Amino acid sequence: MTVKSVALALLGLFFIAAGANHFVHPGFYLRMVPGYLPDHALLVAISGVCECLGGIGVLIPMTRRLAGIGLIALLIAVFPANVQMAQHPQLYADIGSALAFYIRLPLQLVVIAWVWWVTLMTRITPITRIPT
Repeated sequence: MTVKSVALALLGLFFIAAGANHFVHPGFYLRMVPGYLPDHALLVAISGVCECLGGIGVLIPMTRRLAGIGLIALLIAVFPANVQMAQHPQLYADIGSALAFYIRLPLQLVVIAWVWWVTLMTRITPITRIPT
């Protein structure tokens, strides 16, 4: 078992659990959705489903790359919620401090790098010519 295979399994489990949590504790996520976005409940449900599917997808070799691309897109799409928390920490004082929310912003890049490393970073092998 390699470090990368462990990181891959942990990534899959992380996103499956995080996605499922959208349905177990939707109120937690509803609070994070910026006010300018429509239908908060639908957005929370969609992001939860996408996280679950992405987590499952990274565990399946045939869907790993596509799942990785999808998870990176999702992480970029939900970034405004993290900015919302950092800009309005008083609304989320029960779950963290302003400093914690600002620290969380660059951590999103770490998670994106993690997804990229285990799903998209592959060795490019030269194609050998078949003699004719």
